[in-house]
Amino acid sequence: MAKKVVASLQTGSKNYAKVIKMVKSPKSGAYSFKENVMHVEQVKDYLAKK
Repeated sequence: MAKKVVASLQTGSKNYAKVIKMVKSPKSGAYSFKENVMHVEQVKDYLAKK
């Protein structure tokens, strides 16, 4: 039987979040998505930046 491997970002406490931000390209006008894993306290600052 195969074993199931479960990956986790948490090491005991839930202090990290995966943030997905939609960014518009200045050249083509197309939208792309940027994904980051960061500390919960930094999320508001990251989303407020342009």
